[in-house]
Amino acid sequence: MSTVARNASHQNIFKSMKDIAFDRTISHQCGVTMNDSVDARAIAEMMEQKDGVTCTYQPALIRIDGNGKLIFKMDEISEYLGREMTAEQFEVITSTHYGRMVRTDDNTVILFGNMDEVMEYI
Repeated sequence: MSTVARNASHQNIFKSMKDIAFDRTISHQCGVTMNDSVDARAIAEMMEQKDGVTCTYQPALIRIDGNGKLIFKMDEISEYLGREMTAEQFEVITSTHYGRMVRTDDNTVILFGNMDEVMEYI
């Protein structure tokens, strides 16, 4: 898929202040923010193929957001990237995240938006 066609399908999670409504509901969303880089773009391109994942590209950063949980498998990322990606490297290129981050093993990083689901790992 060409970059132009792929970018045309992206949703933008950022809203103007006039479009934001504040309420006290729980969203169960989670996500990561990464500085724009070759690795970050590869991870975003791979993750946006998954259901329920939204990738937002800004001039200097990339946001990957999901509802409920996001699962980052290092072997899948490594295959897509064409070289090894470790959980440690992933955490370094992830400049920030929201939701509870759990490493279940050396291959898997999970972000939970629903705090009840993360209880089995605590």
